[in-house]
Amino acid sequence: MKKTSSTICAFLVIAVLVAGCAAPATAPAVNTATAAPAATAASATAAPAATTAPATTTSVTLSYLVSQGWASDAEQALAKQFAQKTGISIDYQVVPSDQYFTLLKTKLNSGEGPDLFGGQSGKTDLVVNYDVEKNAVDLSAEPWTKTEDPQVLDQSTLNGKVYGQTVWNTLGTTWVVNYNKDIFSKLNLSVPTTFADFKSACQKIKATGVTPIYEPMADGWHQVLWYAELGVQIENLAPGTADQLNTNKTTFAQNATALLLLQQYKDLYDTGCFGSNSLSDAVADQTKTFSSGKAAMTVANLTFAQSVKHDYPDFNTDSVGVFIIPLGDNQVLNVNPAGPTKFIWTGSKHIAEAKQFLNFLAQPDSLQYLVDNDPNSPTLPFPGLKSKLLPAQQAFLDASTKRGVVYQTAVKYVNPQWMDMGKDLDAMFTGTETPQQFLANLDKRRADEAKAAKDPNWS
Repeated sequence: MKKTSSTICAFLVIAVLVAGCAAPATAPAVNTATAAPAATAASATAAPAATTAPATTTSVTLSYLVSQGWASDAEQALAKQFAQKTGISIDYQVVPSDQYFTLLKTKLNSGEGPDLFGGQSGKTDLVVNYDVEKNAVDLSAEPWTKTEDPQVLDQSTLNGKVYGQTVWNTLGTTWVVNYNKDIFSKLNLSVPTTFADFKSACQKIKATGVTPIYEPMADGWHQVLWYAELGVQIENLAPGTADQLNTNKTTFAQNATALLLLQQYKDLYDTGCFGSNSLSDAVADQTKTFSSGKAAMTVANLTFAQSVKHDYPDFNTDSVGVFIIPLGDNQVLNVNPAGPTKFIWTGSKHIAEAKQFLNFLAQPDSLQYLVDNDPNSPTLPFPGLKSKLLPAQQAFLDASTKRGVVYQTAVKYVNPQWMDMGKDLDAMFTGTETPQQFLANLDKRRADEAKAAKDPNWS
């Protein structure tokens, strides 16, 4: 993963955090979300000029605190064009994802927030992670709120007020299994739709000396995707579970599917489906490992093929297929209308300039520039853009008619503990924690978050 702008050093904070994509990051988080791999520049087209905003008479620099992977090179190219035309510069302060939320909360709680800050949208996060009614500017009157996809906009809306702008590939960043079609064809493997078939495919691939699944756990967030995103199967088998979790009428520990997902996940780890170095494997090496054929599968965004092509121009995107993560025999597509979102801090001395920047980013020319130049953004939640989804990716979406919202977004108090879940999963894989203990920890943290938020359902 390439570093961007001024990365804040690791010694600033104690590591904690995110999700689920998400999210994601959070995710994962990332759902989860969340957090996705950092985008890189592919600038064949000059960034559009900020022609709709009047130039300022004095130079202003806006500080923007953002988690690693949320500020693409294409966006930063737009920011430079914006600065040239308006005199308003954007200082991207990029923080490692495992430290980001700790630092952000510290700054917000101390009254020393940045002009702009990034955060995962989602109604729980708006309250728990950012307390937007106190810390974020009401953006409801901004023109882009009339064009952003209503379902996506709703995830940054609280009590009827819009607090954040989500310029993010929410549909294209759906987390799915990307697989090497050539390896599958050589071994006469078909796309698995059940866990049994999935595990069988892994074992056949492993026998050839190829890592079945590249699962990068070193970053702390990616491994959580396999669990939080599969909340759609929990909901599918027991409709209404999310509502019961949100009203404290049930727990994860009481749900048989929640336990089964963990048990099958651990089974994949124990039988070597993730290779021998998954705990130290990094997201930064995902495109390299996949493009080289050293791994046959990896969980990544729907548009992962474009990212691989961007990093390795000779790569053939037609060799990539995708399928739904089949833990628990799941065949419901996991979607997440939430994603990395920009907020303006209420204590900023440059709120007007910050609004001007958000309006610039949401202009059709700016959005199309991101679609054309950011390999992670072949589509965005705004109308009138020329999508760069591959035909096979669009066909997959068209065929995936049964969809559900991931639990890091649908269920309260899940996304804020994304990195904690990542640590618990590591402990589960290494045998120092059981799947049942994972669920107990998940429930306890949710209860603690709910009580801290004075949620009446936990009173």
